[in-house]
Amino acid sequence: MNLIVGITGSRKGDISRVSEKLREIQLANPDASFELHHGDCVGVDEEAHKFASAQGWKVVIHPPDKPALRAFCESEFVLEEKAYLERNHDIVDSCSILLAFPETSQEVTRSGTWATIRYARKSGKSLEVTPLS
Repeated sequence: MNLIVGITGSRKGDISRVSEKLREIQLANPDASFELHHGDCVGVDEEAHKFASAQGWKVVIHPPDKPALRAFCESEFVLEEKAYLERNHDIVDSCSILLAFPETSQEVTRSGTWATIRYARKSGKSLEVTPLS
């Protein structure tokens, strides 16, 4: 079985929760091969990339078209740059489960992470939300 994990999250908060959650998923699915899709931003994406790469997961990067907050992670699989909203939808559409790490547990209207969570819910995607504060 191939488990495709999408990641979205904040640049702020306790990002150690990202590795903990990915480790939990890996331990709960011992026979699976894993693939991570992330948006190449500093914070959650970068932390997930480090974990997945160290574990030998396939990592697919969906970079934003604006480099200001980009982590510039390296992978064999880097897709074309797209606007934040479009690339976030691509991450949701490509994954089996979306792990979301918003800064707080309260939904924020003008937040890319919360917009991605709303899109995942609307799409019926398997979703786990872990606030970072």
